[in-house]
Amino acid sequence: MTTSTATVTEALAASRPAHERRARTRARRGSSSGLIYLALDAVMLATAVAAARFGAGAAGVEASSSGWTIAFVAIALGLFGARGLYAPRIRLDSIEDARGLLMMTTLAAMAVLTLEAVLGSSETDFTAGMIRFWAFAAVYTVAGRFALNWSQTSARRNGDGLRPTLIVGAGRVGRLTARRLLEHPELGLRPVGFLDKEPMDGDEEELPVLGASWDLERIVAERGIEQVIITFSTAPHEVLLRFVDRCEALGVRVALVPRLYEKTTRRLTIDHIGGLPLLSAQVTDPKGWQYGLKYALDRAIAAVGVLLAAPILLAAAAAVYVSMGRPIFFRQVRIGRDGEEFGILKFRSMREPRLGASTAVALADGSAPGGVEGEDRRTRVGTFLRKSSIDELPQLLNVLKGDMSFVGPRPERPEFVDSFTPSVYRYGERHRVKSGITGWSQVNGLRGKTSIADRAEWDNHYIENFSLWLDLKILLLTALAVFAVFKTVE
Repeated sequence: MTTSTATVTEALAASRPAHERRARTRARRGSSSGLIYLALDAVMLATAVAAARFGAGAAGVEASSSGWTIAFVAIALGLFGARGLYAPRIRLDSIEDARGLLMMTTLAAMAVLTLEAVLGSSETDFTAGMIRFWAFAAVYTVAGRFALNWSQTSARRNGDGLRPTLIVGAGRVGRLTARRLLEHPELGLRPVGFLDKEPMDGDEEELPVLGASWDLERIVAERGIEQVIITFSTAPHEVLLRFVDRCEALGVRVALVPRLYEKTTRRLTIDHIGGLPLLSAQVTDPKGWQYGLKYALDRAIAAVGVLLAAPILLAAAAAVYVSMGRPIFFRQVRIGRDGEEFGILKFRSMREPRLGASTAVALADGSAPGGVEGEDRRTRVGTFLRKSSIDELPQLLNVLKGDMSFVGPRPERPEFVDSFTPSVYRYGERHRVKSGITGWSQVNGLRGKTSIADRAEWDNHYIENFSLWLDLKILLLTALAVFAVFKTVE
């Protein structure tokens, strides 16, 4: 009897060790990324301690005591974790990380100074020393995070460390998800196929449909799946719930694309009626005070910008005049807020077309106009102005006049708006706000002859998630892109 029981136990153990081992391996792999960031922050804070203490005497600042320094480090790391800086993420966002690190190191410094004042444990005032240490800690942790994110993003773009991903639902949204992941390997996910009992017909070059929900264990084992994304399918609610439970048991991460995702903003309020959650999206009103404040700041900053950029504007105007003569500016009718027409200004970058030459624009299927259309008539000066984006600087005058904003959807010509509005999903909704010199689409790579449907999606995402912080983030990303272009031009 004992021998028989042992044999059965061994058989049962042998039937599931592979699943359990793989689940434990995936769980460890999922938590290792957070541990790497935690270790990096600890090292950066320790380096900040050494840097703050070194030269403190020469700077005439008393270094904070070891006890309060350790307290700062412990509080900062705890706040980093509470902020979610060590949680598993798909998108690595260094600017958002920098914001969180700066806020949390500031709170940690304030907490230490408050505790010291309440306890009165120090005979001398070490406020200056703590502020010095806070400055080093903020700079070092932000620099470390930028370096690690850049390293991981570069590795992902080279195909290293990508997690095999299974997409549930082979409909429009599922196939859009797969396409986005393939276009953006920096997200760290490599789609391998779909899971759907009733898939939508797709092109042959698309990812294969690997099976239905009951094939999960087999596909996870065969393909080494580490991430599942559930989009829209015909599977019943109970089936999807059991499916998520099975993924969790296998150590596979699960992400969901919500229904009405177009209206799911970053600012969500979650209430509960028993176990039933109610999600309310906080939408920014394009006619509300937030946008009113934005447009007032736009005009004030544009006035300062025109003064600061005057030397560049004058030099560019002189270069255009010498190379092409008059007119110096190129003015073109575009469609702005609420469908109103306005004349957008740019520095001329091309010669006039030859007599009889065609200036018609041929668009690739689904792409927006942009770049050089028809015959390449750019001058050497014009090529430089375009590559460096200096040709866009006269749009400061459009912002000052109130036709445009610094950040918003890029405006298009009337004939293209008439064509795109009925044929491109939510294209007309872009005109709820003023057009921008730069935008969320542009900093995400949608410049020139790129998908107009993708632009409409990103632009509407910006409108519904607007904040002054998001505008600042877009401007920072634009500045980094322009700096990178200047480096290549040199």
